[in-house]
Amino acid sequence: MTKTAAILGGGVIGGGWAARFLLNGWDVRVFDPDPEAERKIGEVLANARRSLPGLGNVALPPEGQISFHSTVEQTIAGVEWVQESVPERLEIKHKVFRQIEATGYKGVVGSSTSGFKPSELNAGAASPGQFLVCHPFNPVYLLPVVEVVAVPEGAASVVRAKAVLEGLGMYPLHLKKEIDAHVADRFLEAVWREALWLVKDGIATTEEIDNAIRYGFGLRWAQMGLFETYRVAGGEAGMKHFMAQFGPCLTWPWTKLMDVPEFTDELVDLIAGQSDAQSGHLSIRELERIRDSNLVGFIRLLAQNQWGAGALQNAHDIAREPEVGLVRSVDDLADVAGPVLTLKRTVPLDWIDYNGHMTEARYLDALAAATDRLMLMVGCTPEYIAQGGSFFTAETHIRHLDEAKAGDGIAVHTRVVAAEGKKMHLWHEMRRGETLLATGEHMLIHVSLTTRAAAPPSPEISAQLQRLAQAHAKLDAPEGKGRAVGAPR
Repeated sequence: MTKTAAILGGGVIGGGWAARFLLNGWDVRVFDPDPEAERKIGEVLANARRSLPGLGNVALPPEGQISFHSTVEQTIAGVEWVQESVPERLEIKHKVFRQIEATGYKGVVGSSTSGFKPSELNAGAASPGQFLVCHPFNPVYLLPVVEVVAVPEGAASVVRAKAVLEGLGMYPLHLKKEIDAHVADRFLEAVWREALWLVKDGIATTEEIDNAIRYGFGLRWAQMGLFETYRVAGGEAGMKHFMAQFGPCLTWPWTKLMDVPEFTDELVDLIAGQSDAQSGHLSIRELERIRDSNLVGFIRLLAQNQWGAGALQNAHDIAREPEVGLVRSVDDLADVAGPVLTLKRTVPLDWIDYNGHMTEARYLDALAAATDRLMLMVGCTPEYIAQGGSFFTAETHIRHLDEAKAGDGIAVHTRVVAAEGKKMHLWHEMRRGETLLATGEHMLIHVSLTTRAAAPPSPEISAQLQRLAQAHAKLDAPEGKGRAVGAPR
């Protein structure tokens, strides 16, 4: 049976909650007096539908139904979960809570508050413990952590809340003690305050501060957090060594925030013990390898989106292309008579499968990148594509001839087998040194991106393709061209 959640407040966070519930198969009822609420939540849902289904490797359940209501009473009638995301003013939240109590609703009410303590939320409540802090992070439909904090009477509500949140693919971080702003926002607030001082004092601009985070420690924090990062920094001697080395810095004027705990042996032992419990089952070298694999994956993903450290790496790659013999135009080739170098790279860590070698899909990745390079060289540039023309792959045949492993240097050379009218017929050979790893035969059709139908390429592209095709026609026919699947080798 479909479950139903009520969302009280349809702003950025409320809309994110609506998307998280809805795309996980719950029906969602929304209350928000803003006349634009339905439009705003609809736009958040559009983004969530674009991204959330691709987050996992198992299909999401059928999407629930969303409806909008004019009163709190109508919205929460018969629901299994109420999430309050009204403005961050305690009197407004209390008003909403009294409206909830007036309906007789006895279920859990999660509050998205980023700062108020559960004791403040439950002040004046008929049933203390019903109202929990369930503080998410934006975008709620993608980020899993939810800080869950309750008054002592709310133990049973915490159990129910954790079950619901875990069912949504989230991570309920249960804080055993209440404190203003919980944990995550206190940490963010400290960084934020220091950043404000750095800007005010003319030390760094907002962009420079953001770059310090996204090109540096932000990438480490994303995978290891703070303490595990510092455990690795301590080397084989571990957390105690790190704290002994950098502990004195707490008394130095490195920050405007100088209210720090006394650096005692008891504090060192407490932190070192907790760090051992957290990460002691892994050696420092193992932690470093995990860190490095994750960093490579993060930066490569950022590169796909031309963002942050990934955009920086892309620029570095382009600058280095001439060093390895890659060109961006047929006119830059020293000789068009032989196969064209279209890819030269190292096999990355995330291309390796459970058998310890490059997975079959990554052979296609590499050959597709070679096709993209050839397209660029003949004039099918991003600017040309933006104007409405491109090549679509119609057929592909790959032969897997040998293994490639992480760290192997691979190169792809490409020849134009034919370039007739709308067709571009390519032959790729991938090698590690002299060893032939794979061949790929690709047939592409030039299309109009406006009509999505086959169309002739520009005269300039046709001329460059013909130039290569005529030169490569003088070469011996590649072994395996036109080979059917399963034919004798």
